[in-house]
Amino acid sequence: MEHDHDHDEHGHDEHGHTHDISGLSGKKIFWVTLLNATITITEIIGGIVSGSLSLLSDAMHNFSDTLSIVITYVANRIGAKPKDEKKTFGYKRAEILAAFINSLVLTVISIFLIYEAIDRFLNPQSIETGVMLIVAVIGLLANLFSVILLQKDSKKSMNIKSSYLHMLSDTLSSVGVILGGLIIRFWNVTWVDPLITVLVALYIFKEAIEILKESINILMQSSPELDYSAIISDVEKIEHVNNMHHVHAWRMDEENVFFEAHIDIEDMTLSNAQGIMQTIEELLKDHYHIHHVTLQVETAQCCEPVVFHE
Repeated sequence: MEHDHDHDEHGHDEHGHTHDISGLSGKKIFWVTLLNATITITEIIGGIVSGSLSLLSDAMHNFSDTLSIVITYVANRIGAKPKDEKKTFGYKRAEILAAFINSLVLTVISIFLIYEAIDRFLNPQSIETGVMLIVAVIGLLANLFSVILLQKDSKKSMNIKSSYLHMLSDTLSSVGVILGGLIIRFWNVTWVDPLITVLVALYIFKEAIEILKESINILMQSSPELDYSAIISDVEKIEHVNNMHHVHAWRMDEENVFFEAHIDIEDMTLSNAQGIMQTIEELLKDHYHIHHVTLQVETAQCCEPVVFHE
């Protein structure tokens, strides 16, 4: 007998988290995208004219930001679609795929920027700091506005967080470019330009790798961080439960943990067995924050009641 209980609505309400980021739509998504496209074009022109690697690297980063926001928006719209016969688990994984793509792009860009910065260290070039500073200030103001627009939503979704990090790293990069421009202008220390590029790239790499790892773990259905020994011990303390085995747990997205297991119980009526299943579900929900539970009830059926079964 299988017992499947899904607490979709209650699960989100109790934790105060949701993927319904309706704020990231309409005017907000339009302005963020428009700002990043404008910054990209401005910095490409400014980087070429001034000879600043920092501006050109910022331009590439901002171009990826524009794509990132568009992908984020599309993924959010797809993720909001209800479950259907083709996608019985729903479309939430679209947001994880978007986070994976965004973080992967950031990782590749950061490696490329470091490579270019090393080349600039070895082959320094003169920089027109006037143009560099003007463009950097414009980029800073635009990026700050984008960060403010996304800051609240970034706490609710890994997908939005990856896009928010794009904007935040660009803001920090703009600050670095301004400081570098001032140092070059007054002290003629040209190696500051590639140094700033390396520092920003390393920061981007670190943040992107964290999201990349988490998104890969979710897509590969890696087990969430649960205390399985404690769960099994608590379940087996319930009256009439002999053992819990064949346990499987995975995350559908960054919030929803799915859990399934076989429960060996004493021989009893179906109505009594349902009461035990309800007790187990409440235990998993209240103590381990698992809201999607599927339990298969058995009575001495498994010859080898191992905990994790292939």
